[in-house]
Amino acid sequence: MSSGAQVVLITGGSSGIGRAMALAFARRGLRVFATSRRPQAMAPFLEPGIEGVALDVTDPRAVDAVVADIEHRAGRIDVLVNNAGYGLMRPVLETAPDALRHQLETNVVGPAALVRAVAPGMVRRRRGLIVNVGSVSGVLATPFAGPYCASKAALHALTDALRMELAPLGVDVVLLQPGAVRSRFGDTAAEGVEALDLERSPYAPLREAILRRAASSQEGALDADVFARRTVDLLLRPRPPAVIRMGRHSVRMPLLRWLLPVRVTDRILSRRFGLSALAGAGRRD
Repeated sequence: MSSGAQVVLITGGSSGIGRAMALAFARRGLRVFATSRRPQAMAPFLEPGIEGVALDVTDPRAVDAVVADIEHRAGRIDVLVNNAGYGLMRPVLETAPDALRHQLETNVVGPAALVRAVAPGMVRRRRGLIVNVGSVSGVLATPFAGPYCASKAALHALTDALRMELAPLGVDVVLLQPGAVRSRFGDTAAEGVEALDLERSPYAPLREAILRRAASSQEGALDADVFARRTVDLLLRPRPPAVIRMGRHSVRMPLLRWLLPVRVTDRILSRRFGLSALAGAGRRD
């Protein structure tokens, strides 16, 4: 049976933003289920009220089973935070279909499956909160991150639709658009770049620039605990904001997209990530 505490389900809760938000919710007295593909590898949560759960968000049967189990054990799920995801950093031309498919399955299809599993209970109670963790990269695409940017742009669009569709049914939907927040995101992305075979690619001279893009999310990054504390404060308001932007570049990057001509932002980003030099190298006098 359910206790009086609100129940939170957070995917990708083993590190970074997900772990910090699990702690922030628990410190406010909520009961938290934090998922990971390998919960046994999670560092122990010292806060009471947090339980680790095994879940691969790309497995629809596992999603349904985990949601049903939590609802049976806790009585309901009041808050869903779709945080699980990763960044595939590479040129679009060097992205195999299976790699792109897995990026979208993890960052878009998985969150949608969680919403489909959790939302019916919220609709029955005419109350609930769904939080999708997007990215400023879903607003302003950058070179060498096309698959990741595309996945977050798709998640943003789904979230906008969900917000309108679920509002009359009593369910709030919030989109987080973090900028630079400290996590292992950059390390994981860089590992994928290191394994990338560019020997016959026109982008072979730019491996360091691709690595720089993978690491850029950690430049001047906001501490994850600070991000989580401020974000959870906003989420627990009676009427939370529809969009929450926080962390370095979380406002600047959308402004670049909205205020400057496309060609201008293209030139800025091309210089930032070395594409201008590549164009120059290909010229013949």
